[in-house]
Amino acid sequence: MKLADPVLEKLLQKAYSAERAAAFAYIGHANSLRDPAAKIAVKQIEEDEWRHRENVLGLMQRYGVPVSRRYEIRYYLIGRIISASCHVIGRFMPFFFAGKLESGNVCEYFVMLRRFHSLGIEEHDEMLYEMGMKEKEHEIYFLDQIRTSRLLPFFQRLFSWGAGTSANDVDLQRKRPVEESADYCKGYKAPEKTAE
Repeated sequence: MKLADPVLEKLLQKAYSAERAAAFAYIGHANSLRDPAAKIAVKQIEEDEWRHRENVLGLMQRYGVPVSRRYEIRYYLIGRIISASCHVIGRFMPFFFAGKLESGNVCEYFVMLRRFHSLGIEEHDEMLYEMGMKEKEHEIYFLDQIRTSRLLPFFQRLFSWGAGTSANDVDLQRKRPVEESADYCKGYKAPEKTAE
């Protein structure tokens, strides 16, 4: 079955490539850390990102969505650059920008869920829900690592993310059930054109 939704196709292509960029970034992030517990936690998040990439590829293959060469190259470079930079930008910034990134990633999966619904497809709800919730867990983990930093208020004002500020409306303490999760991220702006 071919998807009759170019926006959904682009979301899938972008997520597939961006998950690899995130995994690469977390390899560098984990290697830059001294605390063994933090290394293990970031390594687990890296593994989650690889699993998400596999899941998205499965959806793409099922619906005949090609991998975007442009996204693959762009996000490969981004991931490698971020990975290397983690060794020179200190402790705070890798945690901050990882949290900000994960905050936006949450909505991609709920928007995909909603767009699949618009095509009458609901069989991927559980998987998309789990990936969106996992990204939220990542966001909270990264925020918790820097919550008491003196730098956080400044970065929060500058980049619109931090304590009490998120790019999504998911609350892990009051999670909606899968059946109601299409109501998350209603204000998220999805891409409009298909990737090459």
